[in-house]
Amino acid sequence: MIVFIQFNRKIISLIIGAIGLIIAGIIVFYGLQPVDRQASQVRLINIPQGASTIQIATLLAEEQVIRNPLLFRMLTRIERLDNKLQAGEYELVAGMTSTEVLRKLALGETVSYIFTIPEGFTVEQIALLLADKNLADRERFLALARRENTTADSENTISPFGYAIEGFLFPDTYRISKGMKEEEIIALMLKRFNATVTGEMRTKAASQGLTLHQLMTLASLVEREAKSASERPIIAAVFLHRLRIEMPLQSCATIQYILGTPKQELSVQDTQIESPYNTYLHTGLPPGPIANPGVDSVSAVLYPADTEVLYFVAKSDGTHIFSKTYEEHLQAIEQINNTTE
Repeated sequence: MIVFIQFNRKIISLIIGAIGLIIAGIIVFYGLQPVDRQASQVRLINIPQGASTIQIATLLAEEQVIRNPLLFRMLTRIERLDNKLQAGEYELVAGMTSTEVLRKLALGETVSYIFTIPEGFTVEQIALLLADKNLADRERFLALARRENTTADSENTISPFGYAIEGFLFPDTYRISKGMKEEEIIALMLKRFNATVTGEMRTKAASQGLTLHQLMTLASLVEREAKSASERPIIAAVFLHRLRIEMPLQSCATIQYILGTPKQELSVQDTQIESPYNTYLHTGLPPGPIANPGVDSVSAVLYPADTEVLYFVAKSDGTHIFSKTYEEHLQAIEQINNTTE
């Protein structure tokens, strides 16, 4: 009889344990289900940099994206993803399961933001563009640009505004996550530069007696002077010829860079501003790039036009008249003046 009673107790205990497990399983299963299976409205939720799993789980629960923060934390440990959830802005829906939310955060599937840096933009213009799109703090970006120098070019000097990376922030279309730090954006642009301006291109520049820094300085002048793609190799040829004969480059673009703000027409006084960037007063290249040129302007310097022209003057449409002699150049200026009168 006693054995029978003990046997019944064991059975009862097993039954109770099984029921408990079933109930616990139901709780867990329910707790990991969507908050609202019918929900379809996307919510933008920002996971802060350095947030712990506990903080993330609490935030997700407060935003009603997951049912139970404790179960979510347990799930991260089971999946071995504890402390591996990535910061950033996410598009999440209350109709997602906790497992779906977890995997999205673990893979770093953040919202992407796209911006395009036009060819010829300066560091300051890039900083302003990013600030206008609320993707970077302008002052912090400029502060970093003043001291960043990761182009592996020992001759890199800083611009009059102190930007060591002027000329090396490659103009292109970029896709980033909101919340990406300014130094990460700069690193991304420098990486794109290093991938685009290839070793072969740098070897070609060296064969012409140009360092990487000199190449980008020349390319920036071409970028800012040329409005037509077909004219880039010709303008590059003009500057290269002038460098060889130690003739001032007389690039209006360098004066515009000194002024800092665009000016429709430069005066004689403007060309007399004392600055190492004034290519009217000083022969040779300016101390560094005056903008961030595109690959076509870099290629124009590497493969200039086979021409002997030494002068060019802009027409009203932005294209130029090129001349071999100073006399022809004066005639071209007169021709343009007569056309605009």
